[in-house]
Amino acid sequence: MFISERQKMISGQPYNPGDPELQADQIAAKQWMVRYNASLAATPADRRDLLRQRLGEVGEGAVIRPPFHCDYGYNIRLGRNVFLNFNCVILDVCEVEIGDLTQIGPGVQILTADHPRDPGERARGVEFGKPIVIGRNVWIGGGALILPGVTIGDDAIVGAGSVVTRDVASGATVIGNPARERR
Repeated sequence: MFISERQKMISGQPYNPGDPELQADQIAAKQWMVRYNASLAATPADRRDLLRQRLGEVGEGAVIRPPFHCDYGYNIRLGRNVFLNFNCVILDVCEVEIGDLTQIGPGVQILTADHPRDPGERARGVEFGKPIVIGRNVWIGGGALILPGVTIGDDAIVGAGSVVTRDVASGATVIGNPARERR
């Protein structure tokens, strides 16, 4: 059975990012970002319509303040009343799910993309990804980094500038680099 590079990418398997289908998807995402990031004067409803043109799912009341950057867009799922502030980056080679009522500060990076640790594999240009799940009613402070494969539980808080390298329990507050639970 043939598996496309896109299917490999989305499922977290090693894939070739230079694949023509993926390159075309990235070009389409870049063209969409130009339109979206020029939409500062648009109404919230018009901006949400733009989001729905590219993202996998956009809940009612979801807001992303431009500028916004992503790899593909179609792997991003936003719940109801999600808010992303200016300059957020989502590298969505795998699914990124953001739950209802979550608020994300400016300059946050959510990174599903990863690279092999073996130098020979890296030299071949192979990449892979791990999905990220952010629960409901989470607050992520400005400049935080969320690394591949992380799950952040409902009602959690991620302090500004934190680097989240492992899962965060529901209701926990994490801070620092690497982010550790504050008690």
